[in-house]
Amino acid sequence: MLILTIMFTVILCLILILIYYMTNYLNYSTSQEKQTPFECGFDPLSKMRSPFSTRFFLLVVLFLIFDVEIALLFPVLNMLSVKVSLFMTMALLIFLIVLLFGMFHEWKEGALDWFSN
Repeated sequence: MLILTIMFTVILCLILILIYYMTNYLNYSTSQEKQTPFECGFDPLSKMRSPFSTRFFLLVVLFLIFDVEIALLFPVLNMLSVKVSLFMTMALLIFLIVLLFGMFHEWKEGALDWFSN
């Protein structure tokens, strides 16, 4: 079984290397548009950029912060099914309290409102 796995890996690597060398030297049509740098949809040669919404930027940053914090909860919830200790329970509760406090603070400040009244 080990020999079969090694043979498959070697054959697959050789096929991929062959495909790479076959497609590496193809001539693609080069144009001026393809050679210009792409900067997030903005034209790099223009003098003035369109205005960027700071409210949208703030909402994106808050989403990233809360998204990372929520992603940190998944391993903890997986560990809770295996072994539950008092220290882990207290750490999880403190983490959730800080997370909820931050969310309610941002909500009170109006950072989560897309339209201001």
